[in-house]
Amino acid sequence: MAEDIMVTTTDQLRDGEMKSFKVEGKEILIAREGDTYYAADNRCPHMGGNLSKGNLDGHIITCPLHHSQFNLSTGEVIRWTDFTGIALAIGKAVKKPRPLKTYPVSVKEKGVMVNLIP
Repeated sequence: MAEDIMVTTTDQLRDGEMKSFKVEGKEILIAREGDTYYAADNRCPHMGGNLSKGNLDGHIITCPLHHSQFNLSTGEVIRWTDFTGIALAIGKAVKKPRPLKTYPVSVKEKGVMVNLIP
């Protein structure tokens, strides 16, 4: 059973901000929306873009490479790429849409804790 690991503290992220952290050999993205924190793999499942360099709009993150979008609450794919027409069809055939891996987050005192479940 995985344990909660303190990744950062609440005072290290402002509302609407996200950062990448190395945790047990993984790149983990922590994002803050109000008093809610989200944790996910920092690398986009589409083409490996660094999500911490992308855009955050509420709990929707947009990858800086091909503008894939994911819901940080669930990992659900909102948009696989910003390609259109035949390029989109080819892109989806070559690399099928996959959700973003997300992790449970809790806040204990000022610590942002992540459970890296297998």
